[in-house]
Amino acid sequence: MDLKSIKGISSAFETKLNSLGIFSVENLVEYYPYRYNIINLININEAIENEQVTVKATIVDVPKVQYIRRNFNRMNFKVISNNIIFNVVIFNRAFYKQNLTLNQNIVLVGKYNRLKNTFTASDIKFNVLENKIEPVYHLVLGLTNNNLIKFINEALKNNLYYDYIPYIYTEKYHFINKLEAVNLIHNPRSIEDIKASSLRLKYEELFDFMFRINYLKKINNKSKGLKRDLVSDNMASFMKVLPFELTKDQLEAMQKIYVDLKNENRMNRLVLGDVGSGKTIVATYAIYLNFLSGYQSALMAPTEILAMQHYESINKILTNFNINVALLTGSTKKKDKDLILEDLKEGKIDLLIGTHSLISGNVKFKKLGLVITDEQHRFGVNQRNNLSDKGLSPDVLYLSATPIPRTYALTIYGDLDLSMIRTKPMGRKEIITKIYKENDIKDVLYKMLEELKLGHQIYVVSPLIENNGELDLKSVLELEEKFNLAFKNQVKIGILHGKLKPKEKDQIMNDFKNGLIKILISTTVIEVGVDVPNTTMIIVYNAERFGLATLHQLRGRVGRNDVQSYCYLISNKDIERLKVLEASNDGFYISEKDFEMRGSGDLFGNKQSGEATFKIANLKTDYEILLRAKMDSEEYLEKELYIDNEYYQNIINEITFIQ
Repeated sequence: MDLKSIKGISSAFETKLNSLGIFSVENLVEYYPYRYNIINLININEAIENEQVTVKATIVDVPKVQYIRRNFNRMNFKVISNNIIFNVVIFNRAFYKQNLTLNQNIVLVGKYNRLKNTFTASDIKFNVLENKIEPVYHLVLGLTNNNLIKFINEALKNNLYYDYIPYIYTEKYHFINKLEAVNLIHNPRSIEDIKASSLRLKYEELFDFMFRINYLKKINNKSKGLKRDLVSDNMASFMKVLPFELTKDQLEAMQKIYVDLKNENRMNRLVLGDVGSGKTIVATYAIYLNFLSGYQSALMAPTEILAMQHYESINKILTNFNINVALLTGSTKKKDKDLILEDLKEGKIDLLIGTHSLISGNVKFKKLGLVITDEQHRFGVNQRNNLSDKGLSPDVLYLSATPIPRTYALTIYGDLDLSMIRTKPMGRKEIITKIYKENDIKDVLYKMLEELKLGHQIYVVSPLIENNGELDLKSVLELEEKFNLAFKNQVKIGILHGKLKPKEKDQIMNDFKNGLIKILISTTVIEVGVDVPNTTMIIVYNAERFGLATLHQLRGRVGRNDVQSYCYLISNKDIERLKVLEASNDGFYISEKDFEMRGSGDLFGNKQSGEATFKIANLKTDYEILLRAKMDSEEYLEKELYIDNEYYQNIINEITFIQ
């Protein structure tokens, strides 16, 4: 059903919903809350300093809005609650002003400073019932939580649900029905409602996922690949041109790829390696073998920065073998692009490296034999399949720098053969990691100065682009101002974040790579793909806001040469968890600890959505449900119980057709 069929959804709202991945009424009802607020009103006298509370109040003066700078405003007004008059301040909510009138009753969510008699609100609610459980959704600018609640509840009236759990498992686990689950997840009356509905919806999603994985594994084992004539001394020829020594894990992975490519069965291998472990050289070897067999290769990266770096590093090695390498991204000029596409079709290009632009319809290979996708979890299944479809049963190699526990990897990547690279290249020093509290920042500034004097460069990471006044977090813009002050504008500082245009990002990164920018202040856009060996220090503000795996990925941006590198985590909270990073540089160990600490998750705090492909399940926090879904889907396939189920029969037909 079309979104505009829902009462209240205008063209403007439809555009905002589209940006959240909501394109239909079905998408809307499956846009699940990521957490819940229990609205428990308290007396303002009972408010505890620096703790979020919810109070009922009456407006006693007209709200005033102050525009501080672009995209940043502050609204002030006075209220009375339990015979106490106090000031209210709320940031970036100027649009509420038209709804706030004298003597109006409202509910304030935020923190009360008794000394200043000021309530810093993070939200204002209207017509709220006490002890109600309120769902909270991820939003975009111009779309409020109340808007989404209203739209979703309208959509729920259509009862557009299909139950994907086979009946035998609904009965086995006594799941509530789909209709009830979808209604309760959006409108719970109790914590028990949330648990029952989320368990049922998570199992459904994970059963569907594992059914696909297990069926892929079944047909991959029978899938015929390309015939290649390779000889054992191919590796020796390749290694002769390398300016470094390969590690044991790299050699092992390369040997397995050699066997895969020589074998007539189609290769479906994942190379899972820690940051800086040398996965790219393993992929380069696969490209070399594929070239010797007379086939073309394609390498797809998630960002232009990463694609460019692959092009530079791989081309440097492959030119020794007269292998023609080309780069194709969204920034490639039309004239150059047309030439690349023509050469590719004629077979003059042996390796094409690029972003998702590789899967566009006008990209045609003469004889594609190998497809490589880097950071493969960042691409959808359809994107990966589209690239594979450009050749006649090409071999497939996936790369990922996201270390996860082996048992977990064998479950979610069950359809792939797995190679793990744990050892670091020779000569790399362990990165020294240390946690600092904010009031010790002077020590960090002195250490930064020492690195700058040595001619080295520095990353600084913040979780926000600009300070929104609601959370006590450092923003990219605020940090730029503070570092300029600390270094008296004598050090060139650049800022990088997701809101910049691609050309602006490229310019900043090029200036940083060329040493023109000495300190790069960034959000987590640098997590994957930025490789500037001269950078020897990374500082992460509000480190408690990041998962251990993300922090480890960020740390991997330094220590990329034989010079001692440092990672400083700035945080006043969650110190014990962060100490795992102080103690180890092993991404697989860190992922195990992260896995242990997260446990089964927290319904009232942690993000539930998991990877981008899941609506409610989280592969990390819902691991027990995943294992159960894995076993059940294997049984369902093995006993061929799907034969009378139209939905799963269609999945099989779809996957078989793609393969």
